[in-house]
Amino acid sequence: MPKHAAALALIALIILSAPARAADEDPWPDLKIAIFGDKAVADGSGFMRVEAPQRAYDAAVVPVTIRFDGGHMPGRIRAVTLVVDKNPAPVAAVFRLGDGIADPTIGTRVRVNEYTNIHAVAETEDGSLFMAAVFVKAAGGCSAPASKTPDQAEAHLGEMRTKNLDAAQIGAPSRVELLIRHPNYSGIQMDQIKRTYVPARFIETIEVSYDGTRLLQVEGNISLSENPVVEFSFTPTETGRLSATAKDSDGAVFTGAWPVPATM
Repeated sequence: MPKHAAALALIALIILSAPARAADEDPWPDLKIAIFGDKAVADGSGFMRVEAPQRAYDAAVVPVTIRFDGGHMPGRIRAVTLVVDKNPAPVAAVFRLGDGIADPTIGTRVRVNEYTNIHAVAETEDGSLFMAAVFVKAAGGCSAPASKTPDQAEAHLGEMRTKNLDAAQIGAPSRVELLIRHPNYSGIQMDQIKRTYVPARFIETIEVSYDGTRLLQVEGNISLSENPVVEFSFTPTETGRLSATAKDSDGAVFTGAWPVPATM
C-alpha cells in the first residue's frame, strides 16, 4: 500500500504510461497489482460497502462514503484506499485511521472522469486486505473547470471549517466533516479566460488530531474534488481541541483548530 503522497503520484504515472486499453476493458486487475502488489485482496462486501450516486449530478463533485458494519468486521480497520478505476490518477486517497476513530466509516468527494467502478480497499491490523466497489455513471469530472478563477481561489486558499462539531458530546461517538477551501487543480483543466491549462495544485496530506492524538491521516491526489471534504467519527473523552493540518503540492501549509465541545 502507498506510504505517502509521492507514492500516489507514482501510481498515476504507472497507469498513464501503460498501453492504451479498450474502452470496455476492466482496469481493476492491473490497478490492483500496481497498488497492492501480489497481496491477496478478499471480498469485503459482507462488512463494507461503497456508497455513491449511480448517476452523478456533478462529475466534478461526486460524494462517496465507505461504510462499515462493525458487527461483522474481521479486525480493526487501519487504512482505506479509495480508487476511481478509470481516472487519470486512479488512487484518489488513502485514509489512515488512528486509535481515536470511533467508526472507520469515511466520507469524501471525488472527481469522476468517465463511467467507472470505484473501489475501496480496507486494510486490517494484521495487513489483510478487503475490497468493495460501486459503479458510477459520470464523465468529465477531472477536466471540468473550477468554480472559481485562480485569483478568486487564492483569496480563500486553505480556509478550513467543520460541520456537526457543535453537536459533539464528551463520551459519545461524534460524526464530523472537515472542509478545506482549495481548488485542487487536476492539471487538465482549462482557464476559461486565458485559454491555457491550469497547473496541477492539490491537497497532498491532511492530518487531524484531538488533543495531540492523531485521529486521521489522508494522502490525497487530483481525483479528490475541489474544496476537499473528509467525514469521520471520533469520541471526545474530555474538553479539548480538534485540530487539522493540510499541505498542498506547492508546499503551502494550512491549519485550523476548534474547541470540543464547541464554545457557545
